[in-house]
Amino acid sequence: MTQTPLPCTPQDERVALFSLLLETNARLARSLASQLEEHCRMPLAFFEVLMELDREPTGRLKMTQVAEAIVHSSGGTTRLVDRMVEATLVERQQCPSDRRAVHVAITDEGRRRLDEALTVHLNYLDEVLSGRLDCAERTTLATLLAKLNDVR
Repeated sequence: MTQTPLPCTPQDERVALFSLLLETNARLARSLASQLEEHCRMPLAFFEVLMELDREPTGRLKMTQVAEAIVHSSGGTTRLVDRMVEATLVERQQCPSDRRAVHVAITDEGRRRLDEALTVHLNYLDEVLSGRLDCAERTTLATLLAKLNDVR
């Protein structure tokens, strides 16, 4: 005998929780984007790319890795990188091991601007995270978000 699933309503705990996650993400992203624009004249998408490149010991990633890291389409990432090249924050480099692949590399100007943006970002995090959540709550939140991000 097969069991018919109950109809899902907006009041369903799962739906409400997912909605809360989406709303929180959108609100935090908009707020951080506003801070970065106001204090650094840097779009949030530029900041995300610079952060990913800076995490790499070589300071560069293949274009496909950038797209995957920032969760953009390949076409959207290409246009974004075009704007960042124009702003002298990154440069394109040929991949030495794969002539078809293109690397995106952070420039000295990109590192300088990232350092400036990180100061704004850390102040924002102090206000939003440290100001609202205690250490144990931040640890629990990080554990839960990491668990949700572990998509297999």
